[in-house]
Amino acid sequence: MSVLELLTQGDGVSRAVAALLLAMSVSSWVVILLKAWLLRSGTRSVLRSIAAFWQATTLAEAEQNLKSFDRTALVLPAVTAVKNLAVATATSSTTLGAAGDRSQRLTRVLRDALHGSLRRLQSGQILLATVGATAPFAGLLGTVWGIYRALSGIAGQTGGFTIDKVAGPVGEALVMTAFGLAVAIPAVLAYNVFGRVIGRIEAELEGFAHDLLGTFGGVVARRDETLPPARPMPVA
Repeated sequence: MSVLELLTQGDGVSRAVAALLLAMSVSSWVVILLKAWLLRSGTRSVLRSIAAFWQATTLAEAEQNLKSFDRTALVLPAVTAVKNLAVATATSSTTLGAAGDRSQRLTRVLRDALHGSLRRLQSGQILLATVGATAPFAGLLGTVWGIYRALSGIAGQTGGFTIDKVAGPVGEALVMTAFGLAVAIPAVLAYNVFGRVIGRIEAELEGFAHDLLGTFGGVVARRDETLPPARPMPVA
C-alpha cells in the first residue's frame, strides 16, 4: 500500500492534517528558494556596492554606480537617503522632519533606510521558524489520531482480531510522523543557515551606515559635491 493510498483512506481529520503539512512544506520551500537567491546575490552585491561607493568622487556618481552593483537594493536606500537629505537641506523647510541639526537628521534617515533593508533580509524567517516549530506537532496530531482510529477499530471488532483492520490506521499514523519531520527539518536548517548569512550582511550594512554618519554627519554634501576626503586614523 502506497503513502498516497494510506492518506486517501483516512478520515477528515487525517486529511486536514495532511493538507496542513503540505501547505507548510510548499510555503517553506518557496521561502527557502527565494531567500537563497536573495542572500546569495545579496552578500556579493553588498560588498561590491560598498567598495564602489567609496571609489566614487561625488554622491551622484556613487548613486549611479550602486544602481549597477546593488541589484538587491540593500545599500542603495542609505545612499539615496543621504542624497535626499542633501536636497532637503538646500531648500528651506519648516516641517518637523527638518528640525534638529544635520547630524540628527542624517541619523534618522539612515536608521530608516537600514531598517527597510533589514526588513527585506528578515522576511520569511518567521515563517521558517513557525514551520520548523509546529510541523512535528502537526505530524504528531496525525499520529495520535491514527492510533486512536486503530484502537477504535480493534475495540469495535466482534469477531477475531485481524491485522488488516488496523494496519491502515497504524501505517497512516507512522506516515504522519515522518511527514511532519520531513516538513520541519528543511525549515529549521534553512532558518539557521539564513540567520548566519543575514547576520553577516546586517553587520556590513550597519558598518556602512556608521561610516556614512561619520563622513557626512558634520556637513551634508550636495548631490554633485565631491565626497569629503577620508579622515586619518588616530595613532595611539
